[in-house]
Amino acid sequence: MTTKLDLSRRSFLRRATLAGAAFQILPARLVFGGPEAPSNLITRAVVGTGGMGLGAHVTEYPRTLAVCDVDSGRLANAVKKAGGQVTAYRDWREILERDDIDTIHVPTPPHWHALISLAAARAGKDVYSEKPVTHTIAEGKALVDTIARYGTVFQVNTWGRQIGHFARKVVASGILGGPLRAYLNPSNCPTGFKIRQWSGKANLPVQKVPEQLDYDMWLGPAQVKPYHPHRVHGSFRGYWDYDEGGFGDMGQHHVDPVQYALGKDHTAPVEVEAVAPPQHPDACGLWQTIYMTYADGTAFTIDSWEWGERPTEGRAWIEGPNGKLYRDGRLEPAHLAEELKRFPDLPPLQNWETAVRTRDDANGFKPNCPQAVRSAEILHLASIAVRLQRKLFFDPERRVFVNDDEANRLAYPPMRAPWTLPV
Repeated sequence: MTTKLDLSRRSFLRRATLAGAAFQILPARLVFGGPEAPSNLITRAVVGTGGMGLGAHVTEYPRTLAVCDVDSGRLANAVKKAGGQVTAYRDWREILERDDIDTIHVPTPPHWHALISLAAARAGKDVYSEKPVTHTIAEGKALVDTIARYGTVFQVNTWGRQIGHFARKVVASGILGGPLRAYLNPSNCPTGFKIRQWSGKANLPVQKVPEQLDYDMWLGPAQVKPYHPHRVHGSFRGYWDYDEGGFGDMGQHHVDPVQYALGKDHTAPVEVEAVAPPQHPDACGLWQTIYMTYADGTAFTIDSWEWGERPTEGRAWIEGPNGKLYRDGRLEPAHLAEELKRFPDLPPLQNWETAVRTRDDANGFKPNCPQAVRSAEILHLASIAVRLQRKLFFDPERRVFVNDDEANRLAYPPMRAPWTLPV
């Protein structure tokens, strides 16, 4: 495919902003009476006050009005940090009855993200969720439908869209040609994928549930498994029932900007295959490489460097027949940088509070619901391929695997009663 250097400004911007349209923003002081006005304060409740919840979401009263956790020790820490008249809850459903709370922050384990977000949307709250936005493909389908129905402003706390912003301009310009190939490995990511760190442990001995923990509520929609401390709090990431290992924990940070840059916020790969050893049915294990292909031939390869031989793959982030774009913004060959100057910059990305005030979350530093669900689907597709040890074929429109009941059972697993997704 040849480079389209005659692309008009209008058609370029239309292609470049598929991931989200720009919107006009009035200064907050003109709309809300100034930064000190009480009406200018966006209030929050934080559900899940462990390491991420306490460190990144709980703020001082009155910005944080309520905190919730099923572990009384963690809840006490959150109350202490928030101070003031903050209210503590053990059951997040009670928070949704309050009219003085604007937004619900959801830094729980992933198997709770969708259910809490769905209920918050139905209660008229905006939602700021931790990653991954969903734990299953079924949850993503329900979440996209519900968030759209209720007009909820929704964003997910991932990093990297500001990096993907420049790459989106490069891809949309067409200077790399096509089809494109994207490549990701831990050296491209400041935190790595943490796959070995968050591997699960098989055959855990049964232990007594601590008095401070409501383990049944912690499990929520997950199937009942005997308690062991490695199943909960930080190391829950190593078990398929609650997360998808280190890649489930960290992966959305790293795949979301690639998905955005490729212009794929509206879709998902149609083929996925994994190189991995056999997996335990309960405990997440290691894997080597994930190969994904989109309907237009775009390929996305992810190496973990945690099992088998380290591949000799180069460090290009995105490449096409005409050149390469590296993660640090370098273009090769060098003349592509000059060609890129022919195209306008994309509209700037906006922050969470701007999205809440303008009621428009389509062009944020953080992905909105449809965008985040699509990048989370990459994690789910990868995990199911790792578990099933074979090539899978996926229909992004219907969000189902093609003629594959076994894969669809993992994509649409049952929830433990009384928890259910809306039909």
